[in-house]
Amino acid sequence: MSVSLINETTEAKAAPAYLSRPAPGIIAALFCGYLAVGLPLPVIPLFIHDKLGFNNLVVGLVIGIQFLATVLSRGYAGRLTDLKGGQRSALQGAAISMTAGLLYLAAAMPILSPDVSLAILAVGRLIAGLGESLFVTGCVSWSIASVGPQRAGMSMSWTGIAMFAALAIGAPVGMALYQSYGLETAMIACILAPLLAVAIAFRSTSYTSPAGPRLPFHKVIGQIWREGAGLMLQGVGLSGLTAFASLYFAAHHWNNAGLVMTAFGIGFIFVRVVFGSLPDRMSGYSIAFWSSVIVAAGQALIWVTPNEWMALAGALVTGLGCALIFPALGVEALKRVPPANRGSAMGGFVAFLDIAYGISGPVAGIIAGQFGYAAVYLFGAACALAGAALVQTARSSQS
Repeated sequence: MSVSLINETTEAKAAPAYLSRPAPGIIAALFCGYLAVGLPLPVIPLFIHDKLGFNNLVVGLVIGIQFLATVLSRGYAGRLTDLKGGQRSALQGAAISMTAGLLYLAAAMPILSPDVSLAILAVGRLIAGLGESLFVTGCVSWSIASVGPQRAGMSMSWTGIAMFAALAIGAPVGMALYQSYGLETAMIACILAPLLAVAIAFRSTSYTSPAGPRLPFHKVIGQIWREGAGLMLQGVGLSGLTAFASLYFAAHHWNNAGLVMTAFGIGFIFVRVVFGSLPDRMSGYSIAFWSSVIVAAGQALIWVTPNEWMALAGALVTGLGCALIFPALGVEALKRVPPANRGSAMGGFVAFLDIAYGISGPVAGIIAGQFGYAAVYLFGAACALAGAALVQTARSSQS
C-alpha cells in the first residue's frame, strides 16, 4: 500500500495541473527562437539577388529549400515530442538553428565566390529547416500539453502570436542590420536569438504528452490530410510575402519592404488576441472557410495595388485572414487522432504548411519571371480560394 501511495505522489508531481494560459516561458522561448526565422527573411533574397547576382528562380529555390528539410523531418519531430516531450524537441531544434546562423555568417565572407556563398546559404537553409521543425513542433505541442486539449485552440493562437510577432519584429530588424552593418551583423543576430531561446526553455517546466497507443506517422497523416491541405493552400499567400515582397517593393522603388511582415503581423496578432479562443468554442471549419476568403482578398489587394501603402494594407488583410486558420483547422485535426499522437499530429499538420512554402517559393519565382511580381499575389489569392473550397469538403467528411 505504501509503495502505491508513493507512486501516486510521484505521478502527481510529474504531471503538473493544466494552466489557464500557455506557460509564459514556452511562449517567450518560441518568440526568441523564431526570431531566427524572421531576421533573415527580407535579407537573404536581397543578398542572393543583388550581392551574389542570381535570378528570381534561384532566390525562390534557396528560400524554399528550407521547407524541404522541415517537411521531411516533421515525422521525426513529432515522434520525439510524443516520446520525450516538447521541451526536449524545442531545445534540440534551437541548438540546430544556431548552427544554421553560423553558416549564414560564413556565407557572408567577402573572400568567397558567389557560387560558394550560395552553396553555403543553401546548406544553412536546410539545417535551419531541421531546426525549425523540431523547435516549432516541440513548442506548439509543449504549449498544448501545458493547457490541455480543451484549450488547444487558444494555445495554438498564443504560439502563433509568438511566431508572427517574431516575424513582424525580426524582419525589419534584420533589414535594418543588413542595410546599416551588412549581412554579417544580421546573421550574428540569427545565432544569438535561438541561444536565448535555449536559456529560457531550459528553465521552464516540462509538460509531456499523454501515454497510450501511438499510430504510425503515415496513418496520422491519413487522418488529418484534409485539414492539412486547407492550411497548405492558405500558406501560399504568406510564402509570396516572405520570398518576394522585398523584391516587389524594390522593383517599384518603394522604401518600406521591411514593414510588409510588420503589417502582416499586426493584423495577425490583433485577430489572435481578440478572437483567439473562437476555435475552442465554434466550428473550426467555418472559421477557416471565412478566414481563407479574407486571405484571398488581401492577396488580391496586393496584386492590384498602385502604391506601397495599399500593398501594406493588403499584407495587413492577409494577416487578418491567416490568423485563425492554423488553430481552427489544428483543433479539428487533433480531434481525429488519439491523445498520445498529438505531437505527431501537430508535426504532420504543420508539414503541410512547409510543403506550401517549399513548393510555392520556386513556383512563385517562375511566375514572377514570366509575369512580374504582382502575379505572385494573384496566385496566392487563387490558392486561398481553393483552400476555402477544400475546407468545406473536410467539414462534410467529418459529418
